[in-house]
Amino acid sequence: DQLVESGGGLVQPGGSLRLSCVASGFNFDYIATGWYRQAPGKEREGVSCITASDGKPSYSGFVEGRFTISRDVAKNTMYLQMNGLRPEDTAIYYCVTYGSQFCAGYPSFWGQGIQVTVSS
Repeated sequence: DQLVESGGGLVQPGGSLRLSCVASGFNFDYIATGWYRQAPGKEREGVSCITASDGKPSYSGFVEGRFTISRDVAKNTMYLQMNGLRPEDTAIYYCVTYGSQFCAGYPSFWGQGIQVTVSS
């Protein structure tokens, strides 16, 4: 089982990035998937999640309206489109899976993480 993130990097405030997560050993038809992040000196926090059965997205308040989560079930790939990035979005972003089709509880599996830095 593996989750591999890509698409991170350095971007100026107000800019955009698109993170991708390719999953192997998981079936997006049956498990919810999402994104977490960890900023320097802070605890990990949930960013967004998408349910398995109907692809219903949910977002934390601090990214609502700026970030969009999506998935391609056929490719077992999940995305996070991040627009209007702010310096406080700087963090390591993790692709995660959950133990059920719902975005409930703590993630059961984590990717290795990818750095996103927002700075001028």
